[in-house]
Amino acid sequence: MRNFHIEYPDENLREALIDKINNLTKPKGSLGVLEDLALQIGLIQQTLSPTLSHPHNVLFAADHGIVEEGVSKSPKEITWQQLSNFLHGGAGVNFLCRQHGFKLVLVDSGVDYDLPYEKGIINCSVGRGTRSFLKGPAMSMEEMELCLEHGAKITDMIHADGCNVVSFGEMGIGNTSPSSIWMHLLTGISLEQCVGAGSGLDSEGIRHKYNVLKQSVDHYAGDGSAENIIAWFGGYEMVMAIGGMLRAAELKMIILVDGFIMTNCILAASKLHPEVLSYAIFGHQGDETGHKLVLDAMKVHPLLNLGLRLGEGTGAICAYPIVVSSVNMMNEMDNFAHASITKYF
Repeated sequence: MRNFHIEYPDENLREALIDKINNLTKPKGSLGVLEDLALQIGLIQQTLSPTLSHPHNVLFAADHGIVEEGVSKSPKEITWQQLSNFLHGGAGVNFLCRQHGFKLVLVDSGVDYDLPYEKGIINCSVGRGTRSFLKGPAMSMEEMELCLEHGAKITDMIHADGCNVVSFGEMGIGNTSPSSIWMHLLTGISLEQCVGAGSGLDSEGIRHKYNVLKQSVDHYAGDGSAENIIAWFGGYEMVMAIGGMLRAAELKMIILVDGFIMTNCILAASKLHPEVLSYAIFGHQGDETGHKLVLDAMKVHPLLNLGLRLGEGTGAICAYPIVVSSVNMMNEMDNFAHASITKYF
């Protein structure tokens, strides 16, 4: 498996960053989370004057074999239909990308459809959807490794385009099911607390989904390693996101984390390389059951709580202006000495 060389940010600059933040013309700590973000971004970029350039939203799409077991209210064909909608600019993520200046990158990770690649979708397909993990592994270890490679190459591509801040999104009917199992097996939180309504299941549907996932976990015959759990229960688009995240951290990029699926992807990524979390900013706490629990288990604090549960990268992009504000604070606020203001603390 590819070995990512990710380093924790060098802490030698921390004192200087804190000193700069504390000497801006404001009461100490009065800009709260903006100050926390500025410190984190300054450490990532190893500078007292951080910058954000060419933000991208990379959206990986794939189908899931577990949908055959009736775990989703949405039919499987929504995956490719929504991918077409992204191409035509009519989806939720499209208006947010336009509003906040993100370039949208669409990647076929394994959609069960003949997609029009000539219209701008990048072909990284590993197969026509995963297999049902109720019956065995969703993907082979070789397929998982290929997904990691593809995800890393997409990050290389956007980094070469000048991007230093990236959000990752997904499209894949049924992908809250693998996310719930990853969450359960990688945190120890009870499966029942990890399983939610997804795209709109009623209470009976949620109970059926839970029963299918419980049977799947009971039948798991892997070795219990993070790599094996990721492959056995994952989706192609989810594993590509892991590869993209790990490569972004390796390149010292800022990673904006979206909703329930992407939070579980960076959870899984952190089980392979814990250093990745130093590069992550969590955009929001979504409305999917379990999202708050997994955020709490990771001891991270999302910027927003807007009741979102769309995915696609939408919550991460909504949070981006807050990140911009933290960087503008560092670069545009005056300090007490230069502004001839008495420092009173």
